[in-house]
Amino acid sequence: MRRGAQALACVLALGAALANVPAGAAERPLWELGLGAGALRLPHYRGSDQSHAWLLPVPYLVYRGEIFKADRDGARAVLVETDRFDFDLSAGAGAPTRSEDNDARRGMDDLAPTLELGPNLNWTLSRGTGWKLDLRAPLRAAFTIESKPRAIGWVATPNLNLDLANVGNSGWNLGMLAGPVFGSRRYNAYFYDVPEADATPGRPAYRARAGYGGLQFVAALSRRFERSWAGLFVKLDSLHGARYGDSPLVRQRQHLSFGIAYSWVFATSSERVTTAD
Repeated sequence: MRRGAQALACVLALGAALANVPAGAAERPLWELGLGAGALRLPHYRGSDQSHAWLLPVPYLVYRGEIFKADRDGARAVLVETDRFDFDLSAGAGAPTRSEDNDARRGMDDLAPTLELGPNLNWTLSRGTGWKLDLRAPLRAAFTIESKPRAIGWVATPNLNLDLANVGNSGWNLGMLAGPVFGSRRYNAYFYDVPEADATPGRPAYRARAGYGGLQFVAALSRRFERSWAGLFVKLDSLHGARYGDSPLVRQRQHLSFGIAYSWVFATSSERVTTAD
């Protein structure tokens, strides 16, 4: 289960990063199904000075139902939707880290892959032909993915999200977001606490505090071809000013993540629905 959970978390992490790409208003199939491959490079955790590269299969799933949706904004259940506001339940994920592979955490417990679930409020601030600017406010409870899952607190990532469709008439869609990260005491502790039992001369005991956890910036491109889909993303994380920035496990305050995916779309619904920007 451990290996399967790791793969699932990495697929979800790649999907979450690529979810911020736009799609213009048009009639589209109710559902689309495909399969491909993706590669991504992620830090072991935010603040780590070491990274890991992943190469893994990537399912392509789009569902455009009235309540449940799986599309450019991720997998979610839409509870309220108006012209300017919508309220939904959404998900996110984090990749695992084996402590034996990380110099700062060597000898400590591994970091299990994580799953995040919670409400998300979207407010459309402005829109025009081929573009839309949203204020998003996701608040998610986090859990470990392992044989005995644990609740590890909550994380909030409010952000401004700009979607641009068919940039330069190229067929490519661009999504960009920027915003702060906030975590509960338990959430920050999971990644940045150093218990007394794990303290060493070079790694003193540490208790992380709740609150501000730095900034994140994401840019993603995607394009739907006739029988396939391609996407890529770049993410910049900054931990400057983070409440846990003085943890001995934080060894780098700024780093880049990136990934790319390509999927062959082999099945689509004959039923069509109209989707908005």
